[in-house]
Parts: sequence; C-alpha cells; structure tokens
Amino acid sequence: MLQIKEIVNSVFTSKSYFLYKVGDNRAWIVDIGDIDPVVSFCEENSLTLKGVFLTHGHFDHIYGLISLLQRFPKCLIYTTEFGKRSLASDKLNMSRYHETPITYDGDNVIVVREGESLCLFEEEPNIQFYETPGHNPGCLTMIVGDLVFTGDSYIPGLGVNTQLPHADKTEASRSLDRIMKLSRGKIVLPGHILPNANNDNSFF
Repeated sequence: MLQIKEIVNSVFTSKSYFLYKVGDNRAWIVDIGDIDPVVSFCEENSLTLKGVFLTHGHFDHIYGLISLLQRFPKCLIYTTEFGKRSLASDKLNMSRYHETPITYDGDNVIVVREGESLCLFEEEPNIQFYETPGHNPGCLTMIVGDLVFTGDSYIPGLGVNTQLPHADKTEASRSLDRIMKLSRGKIVLPGHILPNANNDNSFF
C-alpha cells in the first residue's frame, strides 16, 4: 500500500512529500527543500530515491536539489518544459535573490506534459500529470489515487499568488477551478502549510 511522509521545510514552510511502499526500497518525492530530513528518512528506511516531481520551479520548492543529487546521482527530475528552463536559470527560479543561487541543467531532467502518467510501483495507481499554470507557467498538479499534490496552484485557505514574475491571474483562476474539480472527494496535499501573520509569503 502506498505510504506518504510529509516534510515541512525551513524556507517559507514549503512542503515535500515522500511516496514509498512498505517492503519496497524505492521512493519518490514531490518537491525538494531541506535535504537532511530526506537523507535521514531514506537511511532509516533503507530507501533509494528514484525521482523528484516538481510542482513548479520556484526556489522554495527546489533548493535542496543539488545536495539531493550528490546523495542520489541517478535520481530523475520530472518537471514541465518551463520548469526545466527554470532549473537552468537563477532568475526564473528566483534563487538569485537568495544567498544560495541554484542552476541545474543535467540530462536527468525529464519533461512531462498534460495527460501523461508514470508507474511508481507495481499494483499501485500511476501518478498523473496535469498542467495548472497561473502562479507560475510551469505549475503541475499531480494525482496518485486519492492524493492530489497541488503545489502553489491551490493552498486551501489562501488565494493563488499571482504577484510574482510570469504569473497570470486569468490562468490561475482557470487552473484553480480545474483543480477543485479534479480534487473532489480526494486528499489535497499543497505546497505550503498555512501561513501566519508573521511569515514572509513572498515566494508563495
């Protein structure tokens, strides 16, 4: 049976989610922030990380990527075409405005598109990819069974942030409507915990 492990990261309380299965040494993760809890969880459970699914290419959802690939060099990265461009540009991924700029353009970056899916584990539902731009042109919503990973395209209790570069309010509204329909009766796993008044939300 598919298992979920949630990590709340130190940068803007972004979230990462492990997907794994008891008795199987493979694991996958949605977004990558703090690296230490990821490595610790893999070591404690004898897991090898096979791939990273990026909800979008903003800094707070990718900043652990380089360290992760040092630990798991065969790990694949799944993102959209714009997400791939964002990984290669510290301006697009906004890491140039942070103390640790990030760029990555390896040949293990796999571009996924609307309607595609991928088998994670035998006898488990495939992960399905839906392009949900607005917050960012490269936003992906991913569904595995009754789990819906929405990144920053839908954070319950918050409006979609369309104040950042390349955001589009009309697309965000259209994507939000779509996500609401796709997630009906399912469990929504967003890209951040709900903020409080003291949090800096500039990357949401």
